[in-house]
Amino acid sequence: MSATGQGAVAPGDQILVRGLRLWAHVGVLEQERQLGQWFELDLTLAADLSRAAREDDLAASLDYSLLITALQQLARATVCLTLEQFSERILERAEQLYGAVPIQLELRKCSPPVPGFGGQVAVRRQRRWPAAAESASGAAGFPHG
Repeated sequence: MSATGQGAVAPGDQILVRGLRLWAHVGVLEQERQLGQWFELDLTLAADLSRAAREDDLAASLDYSLLITALQQLARATVCLTLEQFSERILERAEQLYGAVPIQLELRKCSPPVPGFGGQVAVRRQRRWPAAAESASGAAGFPHG
């Protein structure tokens, strides 16, 4: 059953939130947890969007504005060591809002404190992601930016 209660999730129906910047106190180093730092999040939610599209009805979809606001609030209150724990909290919050929907995320630490490294580090997680949706949306089912 889909998140909107309308039957099976169509593999191509997804809501994507890309590039959500979050300020959180996450890191192994004490200064990361004390000072905080920027993270960037990409989320993909699978849902049957056909009724919302047909009827132009937000109630038949997943209101992403609620998720964005909830995750901004969550991030401001988060203090933990690992990206893995932070990503778990994000998944749990999404489930509180929408129920047991298929979800994928990529959570990136924008400026990890590793000497001589100017890139990003990330974790990718997913829950209940259907195999058909994964193959329909790319190699790992994640948006490429």
